[in-house]
Amino acid sequence: MPASLARPVTWWRRQSLRLRVTAAATAVLALALAASAYVFVAVLGEALVRGIDDQVYQRGREIVALSDANRLSDPVVSSDNTIVQVLDREGRIVDATPNTDRLVPLLPAATREAAVRTGSPLFLDGRPYALPGPLRVRALSADHGVTVIVARSFAEVESSMVTIGHVLIAGMPLLLALLAAVSWLVVGRTLRPIALLRRGAAEVGATARSRRLPVPEARDEVHALATTLNDMLGRLEEADARQRALVSDAAHELRSPLASIRLQLEVALSHPEGQDWTETAEGVLEDTLRLSRLAEDLLALARLDEGRLGRREPVDLVSMARRTAERYGLDLDLDLDLAPSVSPVVASPVVASPVVLGDTLDLRRVLANLVDNALRHAASAVRIGVRAEGSVAELTVTDDGPGIRPEDRERVFDRFTRLDDARSRDDGGAGLGLAIVRTTVEAHGGTVHLEDASPGLRAVVRLPLAR
Repeated sequence: MPASLARPVTWWRRQSLRLRVTAAATAVLALALAASAYVFVAVLGEALVRGIDDQVYQRGREIVALSDANRLSDPVVSSDNTIVQVLDREGRIVDATPNTDRLVPLLPAATREAAVRTGSPLFLDGRPYALPGPLRVRALSADHGVTVIVARSFAEVESSMVTIGHVLIAGMPLLLALLAAVSWLVVGRTLRPIALLRRGAAEVGATARSRRLPVPEARDEVHALATTLNDMLGRLEEADARQRALVSDAAHELRSPLASIRLQLEVALSHPEGQDWTETAEGVLEDTLRLSRLAEDLLALARLDEGRLGRREPVDLVSMARRTAERYGLDLDLDLDLAPSVSPVVASPVVASPVVLGDTLDLRRVLANLVDNALRHAASAVRIGVRAEGSVAELTVTDDGPGIRPEDRERVFDRFTRLDDARSRDDGGAGLGLAIVRTTVEAHGGTVHLEDASPGLRAVVRLPLAR
């Protein structure tokens, strides 16, 4: 872009939205008014000229008819200040109205012949004939070589057009100024809710996270914007609360094993002669492993919260469930419950193998956490089930333990949540297992819930099948 154009464009972009909208609206209105005024003046002038031409022609036809009938009066009677000259074959004026010259024809011979031949009206300057202003003239042919010249003054029409032009020239700037002022006020009122939103957003800070932006009453785009921003603030506040709770809970969980490690080491160092260092090392190792598991769980949650999956690959749920059952040992009474289906080629039932898209390690962790949780509460048996229903694969882990009350079945998926019968840190963990399960399943586009197994509890994971 040339430098001569870059400066105005830059200046225009730096102006306020209110000024730009008002200026653009005023410019468009100015162009529209100018075009409308031009069309109005042109149409009005043409209509007035056509009206005069019709009057001149009608009067000329009347004079021609009277001339042909030898009924012309001398002088010709003037009607509506119409000028009439009747010329004989030699071009001499034989009759005329009192308001015109009886010696000099209004049109010379050549012009008169052309006007008679074409039948078109002409403009004529009346000042050489002592007549005011321009004239609208028409020449018509009568019998016996007689020519009738009829004229009418155009001064009144010209004066009217000049007056209309002055009115438009004086009125259009006033109208544009009025429209610009109205546009300025309307745009200002339209942008006022946005200004309120800006001030409200400026007041939202670290100490006022619960504040919400003002929502205008009008159900327009600004209302939708304010509602969307308030929903976003609500989500941010909820995420901030979860983050703070996670930090607080993680600090609380980390404090216990660290305190245990510190206590064991301080006791061992205070009484080294009677200390069983093997037992101390085993205790410190156990607490260290607990810290390691907690750190891994926190890292997994952080990765899942960011929506990052390790890989997207086909995962065979049957093979994964079978390997999990073998790893935990058949003496735990694990049973792989596979739903049969009918092969399209062979009519005999075959074992279906549901396949989903996802991260193999994350889905193995989901199943392992569910199995660990089931084993922790099972009385005698744990069962893994894999089924396919339509376009959804269903993975279930069922135990025959005491179960969970219906009102607590959603709460156990919260982070660092342990029910009263699982608060032992040695047996109950840190309370992140089911939270990791739900976050992982939702990241894979699935759902997870708990239901009554009568007796016991069943964890149901539903994932979309790979297409």
